[in-house]
Amino acid sequence: MDPAPPVAEASGIVKRFDSTVALDDARIRVGQGQTHALVGRNGAGKSTLVAILTGLLTPDRGTVLFDGEPAPRPADRDAWRRRVACVYQKSTVIPELTVAENLFLNRLDRGRLGLVDWGRVRRDARDLLEKWSVEVDVRLPAKDLSIEQRQFVEIARALSFGARFVILDEPTAQLDAAAISRLFHRVEDLQRQGVTFLFISHHLQEVYDICDTVTVFRDARHVLTAPVAGLPRAELVAAMTGEAAAERRTVRHPPGPERATALRVDTLTADGSYAGVSLEIGAGEIVGLAGAAGSGRNEVAETVVGLRAADSGTVQIAGRRPRPGSVPAALAAGAGFVPRDRHQQGFVPQLSVADNSTLSVPHRIRSRGFLSARRRDSLTRSMITHLAIKTPGPELPVAGLSGGNQQKVVLARALADDPKLLVLINPTAGVDVRSKEFLLDKVEETAAAGTAVLLASDELDDLRVCDRVLVMLRGRVVATMAGGWDDHELVAAMEGVDLDA
Repeated sequence: MDPAPPVAEASGIVKRFDSTVALDDARIRVGQGQTHALVGRNGAGKSTLVAILTGLLTPDRGTVLFDGEPAPRPADRDAWRRRVACVYQKSTVIPELTVAENLFLNRLDRGRLGLVDWGRVRRDARDLLEKWSVEVDVRLPAKDLSIEQRQFVEIARALSFGARFVILDEPTAQLDAAAISRLFHRVEDLQRQGVTFLFISHHLQEVYDICDTVTVFRDARHVLTAPVAGLPRAELVAAMTGEAAAERRTVRHPPGPERATALRVDTLTADGSYAGVSLEIGAGEIVGLAGAAGSGRNEVAETVVGLRAADSGTVQIAGRRPRPGSVPAALAAGAGFVPRDRHQQGFVPQLSVADNSTLSVPHRIRSRGFLSARRRDSLTRSMITHLAIKTPGPELPVAGLSGGNQQKVVLARALADDPKLLVLINPTAGVDVRSKEFLLDKVEETAAAGTAVLLASDELDDLRVCDRVLVMLRGRVVATMAGGWDDHELVAAMEGVDLDA
């Protein structure tokens, strides 16, 4: 019997945008029932390949096959939806519509009078979610769903068109460890039901956790395809970067106990989020806040910078007590902030690199009472150089940058006013390996210059730069880990597991 053809196969793919070669003789072959990883640094060509596999772009040269048959004509969108679907890092659900409305958007059956039978729509929506084991109330507005629930709704919507090949584009970038585990269990369940996945991630451990095969792109070309089992992590990183992975040091040497206190949090409490949280960070020190789903780590960090207001307790930044729930007050007190979701909170896509980098520091670019474009661009150019932002100039819209460079712009704004305290939440989410290393190096460099750092994350690589890590569980600090901690001990504390039990 002939083996089943691959679910999707692209070969000899070439795509150029003016003088830029986005894909150069690229290829990928995704077998039936696999979870196949596609990895590579920003600019490697992953996004362009996804656009070609979903029919949004037409290659200049090369072929795309689904189940051994040629891809549909570009204009036949219904035929594409029946073959492939993509769940993007940035959600495509419409927040103001209900789950049911999102599931059947542009597919609502109308009766003879042109009216929609909403009762039937909700029943069909429940049946669809039940078929794919998604537990969500179809009457809820999508804006009330968690990021995880939105992803499951998008997967169910994609499968409702008949596609059994789903591309997951950075699906874990905004999820915590517990939600990632649930997503992976759902992917495995769907695999057993005949669904094939192309999994795109910058987190290499996830490739080993969930994928059968991995394909590496570098500099617009295919570099490697190999079974995940038996592929050493160092070889995978080397294929992505073109060089051996560098070792990060695990223990820093911050200033001594005589350093000034940059952040003091005293018995901070917010009902339903965290309770009795106290911590202190000295100038030049990096302190991590770690925890799994519902731990309160992100909420505490957001309270420090004024995105939230606590019910009780106090926050002092560089000796000043900013007004609770006020971001401008926290910034004026000396804080800089990198939020958890750069797309929603970090930048304005259509504004330039210069405008985004200086949004929070108008006082630094004024001249005679007016905002000075010359001062703005001068300040921006210095930050472009300092953070190695790849852009033709300050005037380029941030939407035109890669994910790693967008995150550098967000960091640039956080550092634009020489903060006494830098607060970061998931600072390397959705960026490639090299950008991740660069960003964490800059965090260490910033601390070495005397800035205190509060870093909230459940990414172990992020937390390794910390001098100590405070572990939160169900809204409370339950453990403090000194630098050089053991992975198993930290993860066990985050998940509430006693290794000695």
